[in-house]
Amino acid sequence: MEGLAKVYARLCRSAKVPHMRARLSDIAQQAEVSEATVSRVLNDRPGVAPETRQAVLTALDVLGYERPARLRKRSAGLVGLVVPELDNPIFPAFAQIIESALAPTGYTPVLCTQTPGGVREDEYVEMLLDRQVSGIVFVSGLHADTAADHDRYRTLLARPLPIVMINGYAPGIPAPFVSCDDRESAELAVAHLVALGHRRIGLITGPDRFVPVQRKVAGYKAAMGRLTDIAEDELTELTELSLFGVEGGEAAAGRLIERGVTGLVCGSDLMALGAIRAARQRGLSVPGDISVVGYDDSPLMAFTDPPLTTVRQPVAAMAVAAVRALVDEINGHPSPNSEYLFRPELVVRGSTAVTRPVDPPKRQRPATPSSPTPSLPIPA
Repeated sequence: MEGLAKVYARLCRSAKVPHMRARLSDIAQQAEVSEATVSRVLNDRPGVAPETRQAVLTALDVLGYERPARLRKRSAGLVGLVVPELDNPIFPAFAQIIESALAPTGYTPVLCTQTPGGVREDEYVEMLLDRQVSGIVFVSGLHADTAADHDRYRTLLARPLPIVMINGYAPGIPAPFVSCDDRESAELAVAHLVALGHRRIGLITGPDRFVPVQRKVAGYKAAMGRLTDIAEDELTELTELSLFGVEGGEAAAGRLIERGVTGLVCGSDLMALGAIRAARQRGLSVPGDISVVGYDDSPLMAFTDPPLTTVRQPVAAMAVAAVRALVDEINGHPSPNSEYLFRPELVVRGSTAVTRPVDPPKRQRPATPSSPTPSLPIPA
């Protein structure tokens, strides 16, 4: 039996194709356009918006169809994009910008999203290799997990297959790494809360086997040691490592609130939203009683209640840098094998405020001998 790509190429060359309509419908459904639009794109006719044309060409690649000869020059090939999830808005933001940055280069991204209990990173990589991708971008992948076996990446590089890693660093992997400076992000958040008068500040972030988490913890402890008088052993009590996400942030914040914190530095915006929920469940207001700082500045954080103060990842700059590094690798111009750190930015909104001053205990006046109160004459 002919392979699907060969069948499609034969159908495109044929003037009368009984099953062309079925093929057009598959492509139209994948690209979310009409069959007429697909036909115009396949015949390279004018009147199709560039983004629509690109959507049809992407659908061809994703479905495994071979492009007609007249359109092959429009694509340089496929690039894998592996992200851990789409529930956290920061990952769709990375995916969107990476796709936009790849479009002018002629490469089409193939998005691979992991879910708990679903397809694993290694399985996605095998699928991408079957599609003969030209390279892979990993966002917050196993390269960020110190407990994972990183030989999987060395195997890819030995093929050779160009790869680029975003957020996370693993020494010994000769590939470009693009990261936000997590240590500085924690220091920015702590310094902001200290400037508002907070001293008992807690940290909420994910499991400590991840490199970004380790860096945030280090930055938090360094800033607290420099800016407050809290003892180092007490900082451990003020640090809660939990699962990433709203629920993990809520559980961790509840424990820290019981320990008397007035400010919370969170490892993600979703964890910060969970912290706000935990405060409100205890009858506390944000920022009146508890100030909360997130991390990422993912979409819609300016519209939460209250608008979230957060530390912004420079997603656009990081994504563009990752794409440039990957395309250079593909074209035989490898970038230096090192980590490129991008500076975060503090975005102050409504979830942080000056801490309420604690009223000092009233001092008792020393007792003094009583003296007779002068009396006024009462008129007759």
